[in-house]
Formats: sequence, C-alpha cells, structure tokens
Amino acid sequence: MVEAENRADEKPEAEEDEIVFGLSDRFINGVVEALNGDDREKVLAELKDLSDADTAELISKISDSDRQLLLKEFSEKMDPYVFSELSSDLQRIVLPELPPQQVAAIISELDSDDALYMIQNLDEDFQHDIIHHLSAKTRMTLQEGLSFPEDSAGRLMQREFVAVPQFWTVGKTIDFLRAAADELPDDFFDLFVIDPGYHIVGEIPLNRLVRARRSEKVESLRLEDTHPIPATMDQEEVAQLFRRENLMSAPVVDEEDRLIGVITIDDVVDVIDQEAQDDILKLGGVKGDSDIYRNLRATTWSRFRWLFINLWTAILASAVVALFDATIEQIVALAVLMPIVASMGGNAGTQTLTVAVRALATREISDTNAMRIIIKETLVATLNGIGFAILMGLIAGVWFHSVPLGLVIGAAMVINLFCAGLFGAAIPIILDKIGSDPAVSSAIFLTTVTDVVGFFAFLGLASIFLV
Repeated sequence: MVEAENRADEKPEAEEDEIVFGLSDRFINGVVEALNGDDREKVLAELKDLSDADTAELISKISDSDRQLLLKEFSEKMDPYVFSELSSDLQRIVLPELPPQQVAAIISELDSDDALYMIQNLDEDFQHDIIHHLSAKTRMTLQEGLSFPEDSAGRLMQREFVAVPQFWTVGKTIDFLRAAADELPDDFFDLFVIDPGYHIVGEIPLNRLVRARRSEKVESLRLEDTHPIPATMDQEEVAQLFRRENLMSAPVVDEEDRLIGVITIDDVVDVIDQEAQDDILKLGGVKGDSDIYRNLRATTWSRFRWLFINLWTAILASAVVALFDATIEQIVALAVLMPIVASMGGNAGTQTLTVAVRALATREISDTNAMRIIIKETLVATLNGIGFAILMGLIAGVWFHSVPLGLVIGAAMVINLFCAGLFGAAIPIILDKIGSDPAVSSAIFLTTVTDVVGFFAFLGLASIFLV
C-alpha cells in the first residue's frame, strides 16, 4: 500500500542489507502534526497499517498531551492487543484515561494471561470498576488469577489450553481441534494428555500429532516428561526451567496436581527481559520500573533514598582521607594520585560484581562452585592490579620524579584491586545466601570497600615510606 511504502521511506537511513525495526522520528512527528492539525483521515490512514507493537511504540513516544488526544479520538479504533504491548508503567498511565467499560471491552478480547497482566498493573479501585463490566466467566478467571502470588506461575499462565483424554485417537483429536477452532488458543505448541481427574499423564507436540496415523492412540504419542509447574512457583524459576529444558510450553498445576493452565515461551521471554531489566536498574540504584514514565516526584524520591545511603558511604571514605591530612599537606602529589587508586578499584570491582550478579541470576553459582569463582575473580583482579601497578608506578615516578612514590602507588593499586576482585565476587554471593537481593545493594557495599581500602592503602603506605 502507498502508506506503508511512505513509512518505509521514512525509516532511519541504513545499509542496504540492514533491517530497521520501529518507527522513525519523522513518521512519529508526521502523525503528531496531523493529530494537532485535526487531520483525522490522515491519522487513521497512518494507524491502519501499523502493527500492534508499532502503535504501542507511537503511544509511548509522543508527549502526554498528544497521547491523551490520540487516545481520546482513536483508542476505540485500536486493536486490544495494542494496549497489551505497552509497558506496565505506561499501562498504569494510559488505561485510567479510558472509561472502565472500554478497558473491560479491551480485556475481554485478550488471552487470559495478557488480560491478567494488564489488570494487575492498575489501581485496586480501578480494577473493581473494570471487573464490574466484565462477563461472569472473564471476571471469575481474572479474580482467580489475582489470587495467586505476584510474579508467580499462576499470574503468568494462560487459561486457554488443549487437553485430550488418553483413550482418544489421533483422528478424533484432529476432528475435535477443527470443530472447536473458535474456542482454541490463538497459539499453542503442545496438547496435554489427561486422565479423568484432569491429572497430566503426558503431552504431545503438535508435530507428532500431524505426522501420526488417524487410527493411532494419542497415548502412544505422548511424552511422559512434561515438566509440570506449580502455580505458586516464582516466575524467575519458571524462566530457568524453560531455559534449561529448551521448552516451548509447560503445563501449570494446582495443589492437587490438576491441570489449570499453560505457560508458553512468549511469556517467558517477557519474564527474562523483565528480570534482566530489574537487575540492571537495581545495580544502578534505580529501584522499580524504568522511571521513564513515572512522575517527577516519584522518580526523584526513589533515587534520593539510594543517593542518601551513598552519601554516608562517601563520608566514610572521606573520613579515612582525613586521617592522613598531615601526610597530604606534606606531599601534595598524593591528592593528585589518590583518586586514580580508588577509581581503578571501583571499576575492577564493578566488572567482577556484574559477572557475579549475572551468574546468580542465571543460577550458574551454587555452594559447589562459589568459592572457586571467588578465587578466580580475585586472581583476575590481582593480575590486572599487578599490570596496572607497574604502569602507574612508572607514570607516577616520571611525573613527580620520585621512585618511592611510584612504588607506593603501585603497591596500593595491587592491594585495592585484590580487594575489588575478592569483595566484588563475595558480596553478591553472601547477600544471596542470606536471602537479600544482590542486585540492590551490592554496588554500594563494593564502592565503600574499594574507596576505603584504596585511600587507606595509598595514604597509609605513603605515611610510612614517604614522610
């Protein structure tokens, strides 16, 4: 179509073989201009051929006032899955701007897992208003989902699945799938074989079913290794299971091991992305969501708390420096060089910390190999410390015409990088062991250690050998 060709021309310039995803700024600005110019037909034409993800990107990138205008005029023209593509932060902003009955209509069109994800992000009062406008069946499904713990398999699962009795034949199963096409999930990868009590006795990948003869019993095709997931299992553990077993889908069971839902790989990809994002934000002292769409006050306060803690750790490091103020007054070069020691220790420690937190998140560290990893990371940092000690010792010696000063900063560099490697690996492992999230506070502890050790080692050696 012409509109699609025009949008393709407006993508950012790229090499001939490069594939560009997302909307160009030029296209987004064009939609905004049409929106503010009350050119309704142009806006509709531009929205018509956008995918759900592209429309969600458009909503996320325009200003608050433009977003309100776009939703007011065109939200009813958008596919319900556009709203499921929005981030949880943006859903909390966008959906309350719509009437509860419209949000209820949107939720009614979604798969149960997408519907639950959407409604659980909303304020409780608004949830009740929406649920009031839902059908009894949808209402019961969502209320059951909300009863499961947050971030659990029960919140993640989809209630639409395909289960067949173990005595059916392939032919009867295929005929059933064709007859019930309108009631089946939009996408599914496996059929679950169940007994009369709805307990799982196996599963059949679709490729096995379509290759089998019609007269064959489904029981003979089933895989007994089904990896049932308790509804209360944490979503991060679910993601680990999918990654380790290379699953496309897995059944979810209740306390009596009865089949109640299914988790598919698309949901797990979202979990992995969410968990990775959370860990990255926590390492930076940003707790919660991305902060891009949160209001100024909430964002400022969430970051202030961590900066306040960091202030006191910085005061502790400054107190160490104050212990050697007389030494610094006699040798001014120390004031010039001591930030280098602390900075190198901090950077080396951050490298180790990042590796350790990532390994903990992916369950690559356990009691079996924790000590081995700590020793390795300590040795790596120490070897780097020796290399940079030689380099920085030569630079300091030539710069300030003092061989002893070069030796002192070299020795301090080795000591600080040794501690950076040791504590960069040990701190997150210890925090994880005691049940604390290592991504939240590891960086603050590590920065304190490298600053204090770096200043104390450098200034302490200087006071002994240079004064």
